[in-house]
Amino acid sequence: MASAAFTIRKTTAADAEKLRVVERSAGQAFHSIPELAWIADDDPQTVQRHLELIETGVSWVAVPEGDDASPVGFLNGQLLDGFLHIWEMSVDQKCQGQGIGKRLMQTAIDHATQRHYRGLTLTTFLDVPWNDGFYKARGFALLETKDVSPSLTQVLNDEARDGLPRERRCAMRLELPCCTVD
Repeated sequence: MASAAFTIRKTTAADAEKLRVVERSAGQAFHSIPELAWIADDDPQTVQRHLELIETGVSWVAVPEGDDASPVGFLNGQLLDGFLHIWEMSVDQKCQGQGIGKRLMQTAIDHATQRHYRGLTLTTFLDVPWNDGFYKARGFALLETKDVSPSLTQVLNDEARDGLPRERRCAMRLELPCCTVD
């Protein structure tokens, strides 16, 4: 897909099924890492999970400008320990490299800032080139084991239970200047 203008908007219930397609497309990049290639064919978030996160108001989509455009990217999360925890950010493989992920992340940062959250957290792979570097460029810092909250430790443990290799996973945090939770 050629570079196109797109809009970031709140996710609607009508988008939920389409987000599974975006996540599956984004996951195709894992085919380039043989030991993680299975992730490309793994199940994306369920429609029900998307609907739950849409209901919390922490879910945005990127859509090309135009009538009835389907989402080409999304980011969702929820409040966890006073931080906006990002559960998933995916951009359709054909649309990657156009700044969609940056805009989605900035939307999440703005949301957290406006609500006076302590910052943002996420879990990701330590050694997957398109994850770690992207987040560090946005100001996220890798958390030392001693700095990972019990809630984030549980997220990492749940990911390991679901098959993600724990030794390749990490937690990251972006601190915001304001630190009161509303």
